[in-house]
Amino acid sequence: MKNILAFGDSLTWGFIAGSWERHPYDVRWPNALAAGLGGKARVIEEGHNGRTTVFDDPTCFDDRNGSKALPVLLATHQPLDLVIIMLGTNDIKFANRCRAFDAAMGMVRLIEIVQKFSFLPAYKTPQILIMSPPALVPTKDEWFNDLWGHAIGESKLFAQHYCRVAKDMGVQFFDAGTVAKADPTDGGHLDAANTQAIGKALVPVVKGILAI
Repeated sequence: MKNILAFGDSLTWGFIAGSWERHPYDVRWPNALAAGLGGKARVIEEGHNGRTTVFDDPTCFDDRNGSKALPVLLATHQPLDLVIIMLGTNDIKFANRCRAFDAAMGMVRLIEIVQKFSFLPAYKTPQILIMSPPALVPTKDEWFNDLWGHAIGESKLFAQHYCRVAKDMGVQFFDAGTVAKADPTDGGHLDAANTQAIGKALVPVVKGILAI
């Protein structure tokens, strides 16, 4: 059986727009992917609300910097055949760094961490699939509009930047925005149908990468 690490933020965790609760297990995209792979792979959920690519968030107690968490998870969950990374939305919610380009540079660092990580001698370096998250959309929720309403336009640039990074770094790329749209309830998170859609759309992609 293949082992896949799904590394992301609240979209991977399964945050329900407007509720501050979590989608059921089978709805969340990592588990929808696993179901579609029919027992040929184990998909490890590693979603953390508010996680960034490489940036510290001084407003919270939990460390949301993905570059700090990733090495620990690579060591914990080895052997791995594939690492899927979907991050970026929380990078651009801060007005002082609200560029998709900055998130893409953070993604470069995460790819380097996987590619250069010292896995145990018996295990190979896993393949990597990076995903651009669905773009933000306008919302009438005052708090979430204040959080990331300024970054809607910038969020539409994720795909072009991440696609370029993937080509430069020799990894796989998938644009989650082609199959899922953010829920206007809060402008950034996903309803059940859209989070499931990501997992289902990844099934043929992952099968191709892992030859299963």
